[in-house]
Amino acid sequence: MHERGLRFGIYEDFGTHTCAGYPGIEGHLETDANTFAEWGVDYVKLDGCYTDPKDMDIGYPEFGAFLNNTGRPMVYSCSWPDYQLASGMVPNWTAIIETCNLWRNFDDIDDSWDSVSSIINYYGDNQDDIVPNAGPGHWNDPDMLIIGNFGLSYEQSKAQMAMWAIMASPLLMSVDLRTMHSEFKAILQNQALIDVNQDELGIQGTRVQKSNSIEIWIRPITPVQQDNYSYAMAVLSQRTDGTPISVAVNPASLGLNFPSGYEVVDLYSNTEYGTVLPDHQVNFSVNPTGVVITKWTIVTT
Repeated sequence: MHERGLRFGIYEDFGTHTCAGYPGIEGHLETDANTFAEWGVDYVKLDGCYTDPKDMDIGYPEFGAFLNNTGRPMVYSCSWPDYQLASGMVPNWTAIIETCNLWRNFDDIDDSWDSVSSIINYYGDNQDDIVPNAGPGHWNDPDMLIIGNFGLSYEQSKAQMAMWAIMASPLLMSVDLRTMHSEFKAILQNQALIDVNQDELGIQGTRVQKSNSIEIWIRPITPVQQDNYSYAMAVLSQRTDGTPISVAVNPASLGLNFPSGYEVVDLYSNTEYGTVLPDHQVNFSVNPTGVVITKWTIVTT
């Protein structure tokens, strides 16, 4: 794995068994942590089947400490809050943030647009509770990218990549690298989108407008000047009527008020819109179940 420039991730479960019925980690936390380190594991996903969600407040931090004690850097992916939310508990977000590098808080993703859409809707509808928990080193995880598999069209694949970049999501591919088609590979390797996703500020984007299945999401990014952010903006269409729709965007109405304006570029087509002032209007043509994602860089003098 490492010789091929890849990272080695492994799945385990905090309970007696994994969700598929294989042996879980319960009773063997230190042994398994040491074993993963010996194997050269880079990423550990710890699920939560076959255990009591109340026990997770002790067990997940304990296993995280064992991982750290190995001395090998391993990304720690938790399902801790997902199981507690499903059971009606209020997760201890302070402890989760201190313990985990990323965590699941909603349903598993399926290989379909309906699944991707439901995740986007969940994050938008609950963003006031979700977004404040994200930041450098600790991220909300809406689950894997399914780009290049079987369930998404080309436009839907572009939409998932754009929205995962806006939401500061961990980017985990689930495609067979040996058979991936070139158009999906280009989406996954879009450096401009990856740069947005990996922006050093680590601020998760939010939905700022929704009407008739058309949504606008923005994410503050660098460069920053005197507390004025640049932004990534996604205009997402969840319409399924088969016709592109024109969407007019007024920056000031979305909180983009930098007096000198913004240099705007489309991160898929590389179309440049020039300098856009806060009171100007930009029109985007958005395909059904598709997206237009742009970067708005503050104009400095």
